Amino acid sequence: MSTSIKTWISAFRLRTLPLALSSIAMGSFLAAAQGKFNGLIFFLCCLTTIFLQVLSNLANDYGDSVNGADHDERKGPMRAVQSGAISARTMRNAMFLFVVLSLISGISLLLVSFGLNYQLLIVFFGLGVLSIVAAIAYTVGKRPYGYAGLGDVSVLIFFGLVGVMGSYYLFTQTFSAELILPALTCGLFSVGVLNINNVRDIESDKKAGKNSIPVRIGKKNAAIYHWMLLIGGISTSLIYSGIHYKSIFQFVFLITLPLLLKIGFAVAKKPSLELDPYLKQMALSTLLFVLLFGVGLLA
Repeated sequence: MSTSIKTWISAFRLRTLPLALSSIAMGSFLAAAQGKFNGLIFFLCCLTTIFLQVLSNLANDYGDSVNGADHDERKGPMRAVQSGAISARTMRNAMFLFVVLSLISGISLLLVSFGLNYQLLIVFFGLGVLSIVAAIAYTVGKRPYGYAGLGDVSVLIFFGLVGVMGSYYLFTQTFSAELILPALTCGLFSVGVLNINNVRDIESDKKAGKNSIPVRIGKKNAAIYHWMLLIGGISTSLIYSGIHYKSIFQFVFLITLPLLLKIGFAVAKKPSLELDPYLKQMALSTLLFVLLFGVGLLA
């Protein structure tokens, strides 16, 4: 494998993909429980989500490097533009490529799901465009919203509410207010991943003027905030499972509690520079939680 390919794979940050796919898995399980699963829709949902997540990662690499959040004192892995491994211009071209790939995959998904129902096509195409804009505007532009501490809200919306309820609707073309509960689980856990990232980078973000939630409230309060995210995510799934109770096996997702507790204590007790491994652990724990939730739902 050539160095350039390794560099691009590193820039894609593949370890973030399990988290991105969690919301699709949740929506798919919920649809399958209604007898509405479709393999092609699932595949296109996953493909579109992967393209959007990679776009977000590339835009984050580019934006943080240009805006100064990625510098020599940053604790996380070296970014491609920051290190000079990929030029800013080449990264912009890659971002454009993934915008195109996201649009092609997303439009294909909508046509498979809705056919020529133009009203639904327009609504969901609009959501897709908003997802692309959100992925780029997080760190790119004159006023990136990630630097104003609004990343948590965006993640809750797109990794939770839109990801879960949107994918469910693609399968079923129906909606239920109760879906907000499992959607919030995915959203809150996803915000937890972002929170770990921001706690890790708290000192470098301060110097770069990136006012993330941990920068605004401090590491101690960010740890409390993390516990709130974990408890909230677990609680919403417990409530949903209680509403739709059929057997005790529906609560099999609680097997992941030790993993989530371990991560919570790490955020509270470990120095910021030691938190990087817990990003991957939180992402994988979220995916495992969702998979077990889905197994319990279908059992």
